[in-house]
Amino acid sequence: MSRYWSEGLADLDPYVPGEQPRDQKTYIKLNTNESPYPPSPRVIQAIRDAASSSLRLYPDPTCMALRETIGGKLGLPESRVFAGNGSDEILAFAFAAFFRHPEPLLFPDISYSFYPVYARFFGQNAQPIQTRADFSIPLDEFLVPNAGIALANPNAPTGRGIDPALLLPVLEHNRALGRVVLVDEAYVDFGGTSAAPLVGEFPNLLVVQTLSKSRSLAGLRAGFALGQEELIEGLERVKSSINSYTLDRLALAGAKAALEDEEYFQETRAKIMATRENATRSLRYLGFDVIPSQANFLFASHPEMQASRIYAELKAAGVLVRHFNKPRIENYLRISVGTDEDMSALAARLSAILGRPAP
Repeated sequence: MSRYWSEGLADLDPYVPGEQPRDQKTYIKLNTNESPYPPSPRVIQAIRDAASSSLRLYPDPTCMALRETIGGKLGLPESRVFAGNGSDEILAFAFAAFFRHPEPLLFPDISYSFYPVYARFFGQNAQPIQTRADFSIPLDEFLVPNAGIALANPNAPTGRGIDPALLLPVLEHNRALGRVVLVDEAYVDFGGTSAAPLVGEFPNLLVVQTLSKSRSLAGLRAGFALGQEELIEGLERVKSSINSYTLDRLALAGAKAALEDEEYFQETRAKIMATRENATRSLRYLGFDVIPSQANFLFASHPEMQASRIYAELKAAGVLVRHFNKPRIENYLRISVGTDEDMSALAARLSAILGRPAP
């Protein structure tokens, strides 16, 4: 702790991102849910064009061209679209804009681990709702007074999805309370169903998506939110109180091009979903319990070996997966879906670690 820090800084428990290896070893990297495929070639060309023509100028602080592209794809006016520097930034803005109320903020206890970090940073009273034994979310338990609700759908790190129709009672409840329901759809493109069509009906619904996963742009940092105008204005007020230029010219150009190349998007996400199903079968053949996933990762445990040991032995064998040493999930591994070759190599190494025949 430094004497120069502001009061309360030492009490923060920051989010810990997935490991980005810096040693000289070559890894099969299945720990941070990145796409195993490169961005669309149109993205690379758009970034090159932007880099050669306009970097001396500030980017458009309104992100208008990108917002119009997003709105056009989803049938929404640009006034109902917000663009930001990755979905994490947008989530932070949303926590600041909508969840500062006396009642507790609600989110599942097993979910994106940034939610409690944001709540603590913004001084909010958070009340995690315990997921069921199978990690499904008991939505009826959210029908209580609250400062707002944050739900990842599909959920992380489990991969379980929720039919947006099941969210209707939660949305109605919070509309009556005058409180926002945030639906974080970082993984929705891998088999989930978006709540975006409900935006016109519910003024208290904010849907957040990212281009990091299904558009292969984790290194570019671009995301967006969908909501009625008063919610978008709330996000804009927070953004413009911190940094008017959250998306640079390269990100704006690359994100727009990624969204415009629908054929490439459909091709790569279909490959990832097919690989996920094959990998699920291989893991189950090796004795793993695998949670059904609608995301680009799998959540799995093995009854005969601790997840921490499997994680360590995989790392030693050149494969990185994610292990969360937290109550209820300490015996699970989150495994990002790579290429078919990546997942075959994972299965071979797991076979050796477990002493079981390879699938």
